[in-house]
Amino acid sequence: MKRLVSLVALLGLSGLGISLSAQQTPSKTPSHPPSASDSETPSAPDTTVPQSQTDATKAEQSARAFEGMIQKSGNQFVLEQTATQTSYKLDDQHKAKHFEGKSVKVMATVDPSTNQLHVIDIVSSESR
Repeated sequence: MKRLVSLVALLGLSGLGISLSAQQTPSKTPSHPPSASDSETPSAPDTTVPQSQTDATKAEQSARAFEGMIQKSGNQFVLEQTATQTSYKLDDQHKAKHFEGKSVKVMATVDPSTNQLHVIDIVSSESR
């Protein structure tokens, strides 16, 4: 009797292992629309990354250094790149205020549609 229980338990666990393995391995067969029988089986936990987290990751990955001088343009601070004669709006006016008239290195991502830098950090480049 103990042998029978052990055998049934072993078969059940191996079947569970095969089932879990099949769920983790991507299938090469075309997917099918969910059917009524699919709703009866428990679904795997949602492992997708939230959109805000992916946006932050993309921003960090595309951040780069911009060098130039912080200038006042109207009522806003901008980064003037002297090498390219390009002016960028800065989204962090508070940080920029401390560097007005100074040569700086701005670590930021650029929004090409608005020509605005999303500032991560500003450091003075005059100390070099």
